[in-house]
Amino acid sequence: MFRKTLIFLLFFYFLALWQTSFLVHFKLLGVAPLILISVIFINLLEKAKNYSGIFAAFIGGFFLDIFSSGIIGFYALIILATAILIKIILRNYVWASLR
Repeated sequence: MFRKTLIFLLFFYFLALWQTSFLVHFKLLGVAPLILISVIFINLLEKAKNYSGIFAAFIGGFFLDIFSSGIIGFYALIILATAILIKIILRNYVWASLR
């Protein structure tokens, strides 16, 4: 678990740094959603009963909050709610043999 946490910390740190410094100039419809897309992929690709995707969502949102000039906790709350919604949908409505 420590290794996965360290990987998430480093991965989302560099993604947030890249998103807030370089991708500001290449927005799509006014948004650069690099961290949101990676959190969605992490939650879709892991098993529905694992909670490391929710932890990754909190870390990604936290780093976005640190690098932004807005209210602390806003991005963490939005991305965390998105990850929880994905987990609920996968657990209750998706019946795949991999889940």
